[in-house]
Amino acid sequence: MVTGATGGVGRRVVARLLAAGKHVRALVRDLDKAKGMLSDLPVAPGGKLELAAADVTQRQTLLPEMFEGVRAVVCCTAVKVVPKEGDVDRSKYFQGIKFYDPEIQGDTPEAVEYIGMENLLDAVADSLGVEGGVRLLDASSASSASSASSSGAGGSAVARWGPLDDVVMGGVSSSGIELVTGAGEAGEAAWVFSGNVSTDNFGGFASVRTRNLDPPLDLSPYEGIQLRLFGDGQRYKFIIRPDSNWDGIAYCNSFDTIPNTWQTIRLPFADFFPVFRAKRLSGAAATPLDPSTISSIQIMLSKFEYDGDLNPAFRRGPFRLPFTAIAAYLPAGVPPRFVHVSSAGVTRPNRPGIDVSQEPPAVKLNDALGGILTWKLAGEDALRDSGVPFAVVRPTALTEEPGGMPVELDQGDTVKGKISRDDVADLCVALLGCPPATNTTFEVKSTVPFSQPWTGPEPSAPRRDWFATLSQARLRPGVTGRTVQGVYTGRKTEVDALEAAGVSTPDAAAKPTATAAA
Repeated sequence: MVTGATGGVGRRVVARLLAAGKHVRALVRDLDKAKGMLSDLPVAPGGKLELAAADVTQRQTLLPEMFEGVRAVVCCTAVKVVPKEGDVDRSKYFQGIKFYDPEIQGDTPEAVEYIGMENLLDAVADSLGVEGGVRLLDASSASSASSASSSGAGGSAVARWGPLDDVVMGGVSSSGIELVTGAGEAGEAAWVFSGNVSTDNFGGFASVRTRNLDPPLDLSPYEGIQLRLFGDGQRYKFIIRPDSNWDGIAYCNSFDTIPNTWQTIRLPFADFFPVFRAKRLSGAAATPLDPSTISSIQIMLSKFEYDGDLNPAFRRGPFRLPFTAIAAYLPAGVPPRFVHVSSAGVTRPNRPGIDVSQEPPAVKLNDALGGILTWKLAGEDALRDSGVPFAVVRPTALTEEPGGMPVELDQGDTVKGKISRDDVADLCVALLGCPPATNTTFEVKSTVPFSQPWTGPEPSAPRRDWFATLSQARLRPGVTGRTVQGVYTGRKTEVDALEAAGVSTPDAAAKPTATAAA
């Protein structure tokens, strides 16, 4: 998805993605304008352009169907700055020189840069995935009513889970799940799956299972399921059902626990296999698990493994398995899934010791333009706090000159200069495949002086390798250039800068996580 798709950078991003054979959904406010600007762009085999009419400042216009299948976002949305009446020399704008007497047209910087970002993240985060994942069981939030969401997370987890034991087949085993204070790590609470497994009456299993999730849970942005538990030395099954059938095909993965030890277990979706009544399926019926349609999950302790084999790590009698969390997890080395085009200078208004007279016009006119940079920074902060894998690009003054300029990447928000919109668009597309840039915020500028026109690279010049450029820049997550508690953090992470200044650091805010509905 590309937002701000009819703007100077957004239009170029759409063009490059289509030329690479990508399926692009362009989020625009004016469909007729978008058709005129985007419909004739060349499309490589496999590529496709869709237009979706919405306004990021109005949450109700961001409909769920607009975000179905979206796995990456390039956000080029920005407040509109125009010359006041009488300043009609558009060339100053196109060449990256700010209007001497500009004004905001339309929605305010707060509405576009901050509220718009909040709305967009709220609409798309589930499609992109977040750090910490969708939490299917979470002891840390369950003990607090204020942290339980209306979608059924936290305190309502017991209502969503229930026992399913061998009594359905004539056995006499029993189990349940409950939140137990002091059962977690460091004396915290934990959800405890416990009971008694009996092999009498040809029984031999106990389990807890969620009610059918409606709608089914889409975990396709994630790699698998992560469990944090206190083991008892037995082997358990984790079961995923792709539909609402009570006794249909299920996908299973067994896991071993270490006795008397807190451990983290990861179960990749790729390792789940289809079974029906504990028998593995083969042939055409053995289709891989589709994590986009998960209707229920189940945890089981059973005498049997699969196809009649016995569980080698099973004990009949009482059992107890505490969990502090069951959640989806993102793949390792994931590239940015949300690339945001912000602006150099966002941290400079009111920075201690800064000489505003030497700064670009946007910094000088920040207050006169409704706090344009202040609200851009607030939008960045919302993205950084969202948990979505991101990259924030802060270009210097944008020009209509050709791409291929020699560029410089930096952090700490001190650079000045110009850069071509073509180069920024190329950079945005490259970031979607560059894991070293994930969760970084950085500035980009050309080394060509403002006073020197740029006509393009030499015909023999090699095409820029953005992946190499980004990797060599050694960008650091956590570096923003913000001023925190009166300390300009510069090229250090905020934590490192505050420690170096002898300022106590507040506890880091927990990253928001998505929650499973039931």
